[in-house]
Amino acid sequence: EVQLVESGGGLVQAGGSLRLSCVASGFTFDDYAIGWFRQAPGKEREGVSCISSSDGSTYYADSVKGRFTISSDNAKNTVYLQMNSLKPEDTAVYYCAASLYSCPRELYEYDYWGQGTQVTVSS
Repeated sequence: EVQLVESGGGLVQAGGSLRLSCVASGFTFDDYAIGWFRQAPGKEREGVSCISSSDGSTYYADSVKGRFTISSDNAKNTVYLQMNSLKPEDTAVYYCAASLYSCPRELYEYDYWGQGTQVTVSS
């Protein structure tokens, strides 16, 4: 059974930090790129960051560059998203997803999705 399980969300004050984890199982982790997405109430789901399994290259949305860092521990089938200097506008449900392509922009090119973890940043 394919699973992506996110954890690490919570409530934090502006300027604080959180580290999200995405644990994958049921598929060959090394073959997939893992992306982080977020969806705020009333807004579309948007890409936040991604790490490619093929060459380790990373992608960040402009809104999180310099504040968020994505990393991967292939031995643990886990991808992390370190989020620093959090802002109220970072409040959303964060999802991880897996794609056979190298960090595609389109959501439909991700084959597997987690259930999401809530991140709330208070001002």
